[in-house]
Amino acid sequence: MSDPSSGCAPYRAAVTEAEAEALIRGICFKTGPPRRLGVEVEWLVHESRDPRLPVSRERLEAAYAALREVPLRSALTVEPGGQLELSSPPAASLTECLTTVSADLDAVRAVLRRDGLTLAGLGHDPWQAPRRFLRQPRYDAMEAALDRTGAGGRYMMCNSASVQVCVDAGHEEPGPLGHVRRWWMAHLLGAVLVAVFANSPVSAGRPTGWLSTRQLRWAQIGAGRAGAPALDADPRGAWARHVLDAPVMCVRGDGDGPWEVPEDLSFRHWTRRRAPRAPTHDDLDYHVTTLFPPVRPRGHLELRMMDAQPGEDGWTVPLAVTAALFDDTEAAETAYRAVKPLAERTRGLAAPQNPLWRDAARDGLADPELREAAAVCFTAALAALPRLGAATALVDRVAAFRDRYVDRGRCPADDLLDAWRARHDGRPDGSGAALLTTHPHGKDTPS
Repeated sequence: MSDPSSGCAPYRAAVTEAEAEALIRGICFKTGPPRRLGVEVEWLVHESRDPRLPVSRERLEAAYAALREVPLRSALTVEPGGQLELSSPPAASLTECLTTVSADLDAVRAVLRRDGLTLAGLGHDPWQAPRRFLRQPRYDAMEAALDRTGAGGRYMMCNSASVQVCVDAGHEEPGPLGHVRRWWMAHLLGAVLVAVFANSPVSAGRPTGWLSTRQLRWAQIGAGRAGAPALDADPRGAWARHVLDAPVMCVRGDGDGPWEVPEDLSFRHWTRRRAPRAPTHDDLDYHVTTLFPPVRPRGHLELRMMDAQPGEDGWTVPLAVTAALFDDTEAAETAYRAVKPLAERTRGLAAPQNPLWRDAARDGLADPELREAAAVCFTAALAALPRLGAATALVDRVAAFRDRYVDRGRCPADDLLDAWRARHDGRPDGSGAALLTTHPHGKDTPS
């Protein structure tokens, strides 16, 4: 959800530790009645004729040059590996959000189709090794910093795609829509959403043993860069401490040369040492953008844990379910009660580096407790969607997803694994490559 007012003010003046903490606390949770909704949809870009073939840099550059000429209401950006992202403007309703992004996606697909390219709704590329498309100082520095924790960072940068839903922070006061309750629920419901929408079981052409390999990659990056703060009764304070204690990814330079990538330098220590130069308010704002927790407070809440979904309209299901569970009072209360018992499985550890999130990413809805919570949440969401003005077609789509997956203890990743096994078992119906880019209910379903 693009919001130019989010983030810290871009001042060039040096910032002290106390000022940094006050700035973070002031902007991370902007409370009030939930009124705005947004979605960011990421896609892998594949060759239409054979998704296993790598798309050349020249073809991507030509396609993106053409897309820059297309009028869109959503912000279009390109990720480090060439993935495409559309970020909706803040919408006043679920229907408005869906209408805007659907129209923009139709326009984007038309351009890519002319170039023989297609958008693939997968959380992790099943075939390609990580390959950088963007060569910019930010991503050079990010790659250098993430390489210190292993290969997971490069896969995250270049091979992953997601559906991110943005909801308002909520009321200042307690209750089902209160900001403290919503912050807690996001981190517990988040594990359920990981399991429900897992859609990335294959990497380098083989199953990884995880239904959401994308979530595995995020966990591999480490808690400092991609972890959540510890949950307590003061989300503002917890997030401020987390930001200040998180490692600085880079110190930006003024010229065209490479940016410095420090080791073992938190933002808190940077404000105290004031070296290699004093950090500014703008540096603090930038530092926040280099942190990738599963739930990121940017005035509103960004829920960043769901894999990209297959089919042309598969992304609408996680958007609808999340919006219903956060912005309908009755559904929010039901969902919170359903996920609250899952807190014991975190063992007091922050997401995603805790047993609950690990089990969700690895096992999906084969986990009985996650399946039970998902069933309750989908029932609540389906009851709430008409109250939010959702069209019958959207409600039917959510119900079809529930029937196909949640009620059967499955997720989209299970379809991909079935296709992979059929293909490698030599069965005549083994169309693994095709199914890995389509969806049983999508418009692009193969016959």
